[in-house]
Amino acid sequence: MTGDPLVSIRCLVYNHEPYLRQCLDGFVMQQTTFPFEAIVHDDASTDGSAAILREYAEKYPDIIKPIYETENQWGKGTISKSMDAAMHPNSKYIASCEGDDYWTDPNKLQIQVDFLENHPDFSLTVHEYTEWDELKKDFRPHRIKYLQGIDNDLTLTLDDFATGVFFTKTLTGVYRRCSLQSSKFDKYGAKFDMTLFYALMTQGKCRLFNRVMGCYRIQPNSLTASKNIKEFRLNTNDAMFSLCQVEQTEQSREFVFNYLKPFALSVILDRRWNTIKNYYRYLGLRRALLISIVEPMKIAWQIVMNR
Repeated sequence: MTGDPLVSIRCLVYNHEPYLRQCLDGFVMQQTTFPFEAIVHDDASTDGSAAILREYAEKYPDIIKPIYETENQWGKGTISKSMDAAMHPNSKYIASCEGDDYWTDPNKLQIQVDFLENHPDFSLTVHEYTEWDELKKDFRPHRIKYLQGIDNDLTLTLDDFATGVFFTKTLTGVYRRCSLQSSKFDKYGAKFDMTLFYALMTQGKCRLFNRVMGCYRIQPNSLTASKNIKEFRLNTNDAMFSLCQVEQTEQSREFVFNYLKPFALSVILDRRWNTIKNYYRYLGLRRALLISIVEPMKIAWQIVMNR
């Protein structure tokens, strides 16, 4: 298919050799009426990921656009910039999927792009997904909270998002490139999926499709499931406080409060006094008291009662 790509897919890869083919197959199987590209960034993997990426780039040169690093760039703040530079300047929409996750529906891009093309007041589209437990080798039952007991698609606003329910994963999103550019996302300090979705929803509504179109892989050695969990939570806190500082709205404070509540007890147990100080600095007195005193007590009580 000729012409400028309408969609740029962003894919981060690091030591994803066992899963990468499944991820890339999810890209090249997409059936669309428009051209699209996949910017696949291999961050100096030490396994066979780069070789697999070269194979697919040679087989699908119009779709797979590889970036190969010789030195790991994680934490240097350069990955996003290099992927931005690699994307076609005329692509209108962005989709994301990391190298260990994958898409399952060949019509995913067409469905989400068609909706955005016909609804200019929406900045983001997402969908239901399944979860694969790599340790147990089994699919986990999953249901997005917003879709419980509902059979149809939903429209969500920033107020809905601020309630603190993480309604999807990065692999499900397709969004307007211009919406991200017109948001304050670049001013946030640390950036990750939750802050990305928040920034997008400051620019428009979100359509949540009640249709499974992808799979999120749960791995025992992932950042959120490993000994690095403390580091991950610390980075998450920093990202959330940065969002509060930039946005300075009641919605942003409510969003950060609700997102950080589940980690309230671990903050106390780990004696992260600077985090507690930031509760009072960014969330206001009422929310700070709740998250530093009331919520940890609730979590501790639930733990005791479940034993």
